[in-house]
Amino acid sequence: MTEHHDRQVRVLADVQAERDAQDALFGVQDLPDGTGITGDEERATRARHVCDVMFERGEGTFRDVFYEEVMEALAETDPVKLRGELIQTIAVGVKWVEAIDRREGR
Repeated sequence: MTEHHDRQVRVLADVQAERDAQDALFGVQDLPDGTGITGDEERATRARHVCDVMFERGEGTFRDVFYEEVMEALAETDPVKLRGELIQTIAVGVKWVEAIDRREGR
């Protein structure tokens, strides 16, 4: 296995440990999604635009990408599309943590 793959495995193990801790604290939760509130689509569009501009300037950050993904998920009301947006958001979060770990020599 490569160092990159090993890092991903460690980060995903940390995510699994956090999920286990959440279940231990709160049990299984079936809350409403709460997405698609008035204004969410506009905020998602604005977040996409800001992200594009930042990268065009050469100043894009993980924050920009993560925020865009979060806003796209919050704007979505279709459960299938919402799931896809959440997976994208989580994947960006994992990628961000991997970058932090690389910088820290983990």
